[in-house]
Amino acid sequence: MALSPLDDYPVHQAAQVMRHVTTSDRNFYDRYYFNCHAGSGELMLIVGLGQYPNLGVTDAFACLRHRDLHRVVRASRELGPDRMNTEIGPFRVEVLEGLKRLRVVLEPNEHGLSFDLLWEGTIPATLEPRHFLRSQERVIFDSVRLAQTGVWSGNIRIGEDDIPVTPDRWQGARDRSWGVRPVGEPEPPGIQAKNSGTFYWLYAPMKFDDHAILCIVQEDERGRRLLEEAVRVWSDGRDEEYLGRPDYRPVYAPGTRDVVEATISFSPPGGKPFDVRCTPLLPVHLMAGTGYGLEPDWKHGMYQGVGPVVRGLTYRLPDDAAKMWGMVDAVGRFEYDGLVGHGLYEYWALGPHPSFTD
Repeated sequence: MALSPLDDYPVHQAAQVMRHVTTSDRNFYDRYYFNCHAGSGELMLIVGLGQYPNLGVTDAFACLRHRDLHRVVRASRELGPDRMNTEIGPFRVEVLEGLKRLRVVLEPNEHGLSFDLLWEGTIPATLEPRHFLRSQERVIFDSVRLAQTGVWSGNIRIGEDDIPVTPDRWQGARDRSWGVRPVGEPEPPGIQAKNSGTFYWLYAPMKFDDHAILCIVQEDERGRRLLEEAVRVWSDGRDEEYLGRPDYRPVYAPGTRDVVEATISFSPPGGKPFDVRCTPLLPVHLMAGTGYGLEPDWKHGMYQGVGPVVRGLTYRLPDDAAKMWGMVDAVGRFEYDGLVGHGLYEYWALGPHPSFTD
């Protein structure tokens, strides 16, 4: 065992030093995710920072979609003994007031993207259902996540252009998740190669003036529900409202699995059913360059050396459209009962599913 600065805080949950998590599973992770947008097709910035204690790695990325530009800056280093140190080259996340206010920074660098942003939550941070999936006896997912909608202030710099970010326009969603999910260098698949490879997924945190709706739908290749969430969370802190089992009906562009619109139906127990109309405004291909799995040389938790190692890449649309596939994080417009809100419309329709005939 080895001590770290975090051991001086009364936060222990097991008879271990804080450097050691309670499982030796290589896939344990602890991650921040943020998105920032103006509720339009103007721009979307996505930022992630993760620690992988059993791999000894910490890494971060920023992904910007602006007009035809898809730009990524990413960094990695050895985790070291201090898990409270979130600096990874030019990246860092500062918790100013737990569950309420955070600062997210990418210092100026040679890759043409930097920012200094302050996050302020507009609803209480909300704990989502535990995500647990077992396949061929192996636990693939065992994680928990908090979600929150909020507003941003600060500045984004793209090349030589400065974009002021003010909370009257700029909003977004964030999450914090930790537990077990596939990370790091690829493992030999073994019997897992028999799996169908289906990932049918919707994640939609929607921000309205005085509340948010948080919705999750995950199904397997037979259409069985693996994970779901449907709650309305009020900005004034009153108890969240359960909205029943969400029904998700996307409409795809012909010959593709690109969503052009969707309807999510909610049926609150004892309340009036209602539909939310969803319109993706600006698609961002989350997996292109960020470490979520497409590039064999850069995945979350993959060891890149002592570091910090900082890299950048730029794609242009439509020229690099062939490199844009996988999970989509889109700025979404959401409408119901005369209300209009905006938020994240995240989806992926991979592999077989009863709703597909293609």
